[in-house]
Amino acid sequence: MKFYQALIVTLITANLIYGCAPVVVGGAATGAAAVQDRRTVGSFIDDEGVELKTRMAIINDKDLNSQIHINITSYNGIVLLSGEAPTEELRARAESITRGVEKVRLIHNEMTIAAPSSMMTRSSDTLITSKVKTSLFGIKGLEGFNPTRVKVVTENGTVYLMGMLYRNEAAAVTERVRQVGGVQRVVKLFEYLD
Repeated sequence: MKFYQALIVTLITANLIYGCAPVVVGGAATGAAAVQDRRTVGSFIDDEGVELKTRMAIINDKDLNSQIHINITSYNGIVLLSGEAPTEELRARAESITRGVEKVRLIHNEMTIAAPSSMMTRSSDTLITSKVKTSLFGIKGLEGFNPTRVKVVTENGTVYLMGMLYRNEAAAVTERVRQVGGVQRVVKLFEYLD
C-alpha cells in the first residue's frame, strides 16, 4: 500500500514540475494576445475568470457534467455556450449556472438538444477552427485589422465568431469564413465599434 502511495506522490510531483513550463509559456502567450486585443486588460482577465468559474461550477454539478458536452467562451462579458445537452432541462441548467457567474453581461446559449458529440466530430471542429483562423490572415485592405482579435469557436460545423470589430471588418471576416471548407454555418456574435 505504501508503495502505491509513494508512486502516486511521485507522479503528482512530476506532473507539477513539468506543468511549470506550459504555465510560463501560456502566461507569455496570454500577455502577447492581450496587447493586440481591443478589450481592456481587466476585461481580458475577467473573461478568463468567467470561463474558469463557469467550467468549475458545471464540473461541480456531477449530474449535469456527466451528461453534456459544453464549450464556454467569454468575450467582453458576453458568454457563448456551445455543445450538446440531451434535454432542454440540462441545457437550461447550464445557462442558469452561467448566469450566476459574476461579470457575465449576456449569454448566447447555442447548445443543441442532442447526445454529446463524438471525438471525431470534435476533431473535425478543431480542424475547421484552425483553418478559419489561418484564413483570416489572408484578409487584405483593412487598415489596422488584426485577425487575432476574432474569437473563433466551431461546434458541429457551425462557426461562431466573437470580437469587437468595425462593421467593415466583420463583413470581411464573415465572407472569408464562409469560403472555408467544412464550414456549414456562420453565426456572428460581434460587438460593433461603429
